[in-house]
Amino acid sequence: MSSSARRRLRGAAVLLLLALAAAPPLALNAACGAKGEQRPRRAEGTASGSTITVAAGEDLQKAIERARPGDTINVEAGASFEGPFTLTDKGAGEQYITIQSSAATRLAAGARVGPAQSALMPKLLTAGRGEPALRTAPGAHHWRLVGLEIAQRDAAAQLYDLVKLGDGSAAQSKLSDVPHHFVIERCYIHAAPDGQLKRGVALNSAATEILDSYISGFKVKGQDASAIGGWNGPGPYRIVNNHIESAGVTVHFGGAAGGLNVVPSDIEFTRNTVTRPPEWRGVYTVKNLFELKNARRVTVSGNLFEHNWVDAQAGYAILFTPRPNDSNDAALVEDVSFTNNVVRGTAAGVNVIGSDPLYERAPSEVRGRRIQIRNNLFADVGGQWGGDGVFIKLGEGAESVTVDHNTVLNTGNITKASGAPLRSFSFTNNVVAHNDYGVHGDDAAVGLGAINRYFPGSTWSRNAIVGAQPPTGPFADPESRYPPGNFFPRRWDDVKMVDRAGGDYRLAPDSPFRHRAADGKDVGCDFDELLEKTGAPSLQALLRTAN
Repeated sequence: MSSSARRRLRGAAVLLLLALAAAPPLALNAACGAKGEQRPRRAEGTASGSTITVAAGEDLQKAIERARPGDTINVEAGASFEGPFTLTDKGAGEQYITIQSSAATRLAAGARVGPAQSALMPKLLTAGRGEPALRTAPGAHHWRLVGLEIAQRDAAAQLYDLVKLGDGSAAQSKLSDVPHHFVIERCYIHAAPDGQLKRGVALNSAATEILDSYISGFKVKGQDASAIGGWNGPGPYRIVNNHIESAGVTVHFGGAAGGLNVVPSDIEFTRNTVTRPPEWRGVYTVKNLFELKNARRVTVSGNLFEHNWVDAQAGYAILFTPRPNDSNDAALVEDVSFTNNVVRGTAAGVNVIGSDPLYERAPSEVRGRRIQIRNNLFADVGGQWGGDGVFIKLGEGAESVTVDHNTVLNTGNITKASGAPLRSFSFTNNVVAHNDYGVHGDDAAVGLGAINRYFPGSTWSRNAIVGAQPPTGPFADPESRYPPGNFFPRRWDDVKMVDRAGGDYRLAPDSPFRHRAADGKDVGCDFDELLEKTGAPSLQALLRTAN
């Protein structure tokens, strides 16, 4: 096959990926020949091919150039290799080329790796010239990386991306140039402890998986660092069972334009620990932990998010905020499921908007819709982390937002609402602190005043709103200020959790809110379901996790 024919074939393949990313869910399912929602699947092992061995002192890039689809490149564990390394385009074919540690069999498949296992990995290092350690050529595809340490060699060197999949600039504007089908598995990707490095993995590719890896140390003063960030690739993406750590915005999709005007779509983000060291407070720029500015069909489930304080933003940990103004004209945030997560140690909880007032072409066009926040634990929200301790900030006309079966221990209001009213909003079966103003919105009375102004036609029922009933004063009668069908325990002790002081937030057998939710379950989070999705043996074990 001629090179021009191969390029046309690759262009057609990426065109199909982009078309599916732009399709509504039913069209996507029909095109894939399946009934349910489609996600990228774990890559299978390569077909039988040649094995290329790279020992210490040998040329890894030459091995990459030599490899053919189906081959395996075994790289000596413990040896160091200076990049940048470029994953090249091998033409047509769907067999993965695997680059792996010579000790890969000692890194258990399906288990998250960590720094303690670095001796079992070869080290791919930056060259210190502002270039990444690993990057892709236009159109490269079907590469699998297993058991590699990818690191910053010179802490003083200015770097933007350590691993660069695709191109986030306007240079990547052709469908045929989008790299696709990559797997990063059981890898240790990190900045130098005393170095500043902006981004761990720039995810501007298609059909990419990041699995069982440890991504850490990304931090900058005065800029937004991130561990994983993508904005100029169509998806799908599968990010599962990783330790993910940075200052700035730890994980984000959107936030820059690129050259393709696409919406990153079909994103699975599950069983990850998303964190940053508290000792970075006041040293490096911090904004949030997980941000969607441009994304469609996103599942966020079974994760631990922790350590977010007021710095360059107000301290909301999770943002679902469509931003065409600083992404691209197609930007939106829709069909997001945020379920069975733990969010703890943060200045505030979640921020959801429907439109971008800064987008001059259409400042009121609704681009945030169909967002579900269900069965999560939010603990230690506000207090020592600064900020106002608000559970959820809502506004700018977001559509079809559901908040259901969450347990929230916060020091501020339940809501902070502003801008255009929301349409089709429901807030049900939650356990949450009222504090001073409960359901609050700009220029509206507490409770029904804010609900009528910002949430017309909404559903508020079967919530246990703690502390909404002070013994005296104008707020002494919460039933007159909130819709019927809710519960108003005076104190947290009246909720009767198993061991609130010890971090066991399950309802005790004698809690008045057992089996009182609209679906017959307990009010608040179903912790059995949450533990099943996180894979943790107990809630206490999950809350100790930061590895």
